[in-house]
Amino acid sequence: MKRRTLILSLLLPILVSACGGYSLSGPSIQADVQTITIPYVEYRALRVNPSLSNDLTEALQEKFRKLTRLEQVDVDGDLELVCEITGYDVKATAVTADEMASQNRLTVTVTASFTNRKYPEDDFENKSFSAYEDFDATMSLDAVEAGLCESIIEKIVEDIFNASVAQW
Repeated sequence: MKRRTLILSLLLPILVSACGGYSLSGPSIQADVQTITIPYVEYRALRVNPSLSNDLTEALQEKFRKLTRLEQVDVDGDLELVCEITGYDVKATAVTADEMASQNRLTVTVTASFTNRKYPEDDFENKSFSAYEDFDATMSLDAVEAGLCESIIEKIVEDIFNASVAQW
């Protein structure tokens, strides 16, 4: 049994390195791609949340700063990620017997366009990403909005990151 473990521990690094640049998690960015531009996220939804654009912009920039080696530049990056918030909606998702909402859902929709100036086959345009959080209808949106938006932003940023540089 110890011999089998020893052999596996010696072969595993060789097998993993033989897979080249493939990764189950994290970005797959070509070596000659050095910079990224992530402009301010525009707000185009009908219902207004004054801090959402700023929060989403900062979350996207932070995600790329933490998980990639890319330098963030204001214009003309090798990669460019342009996003806009196109939906911010609250709807009832569960109704009681007396036709009153018991559960509400906040949904945020973001449209993103990704440009890879060195590898245009990775580009996408106007791709829609959305996430939602449910909350008890007895709570006002104002009371729970900040926490819901934080969770929703986290999900959307993860999806956009995966679609752009993790290529999932």
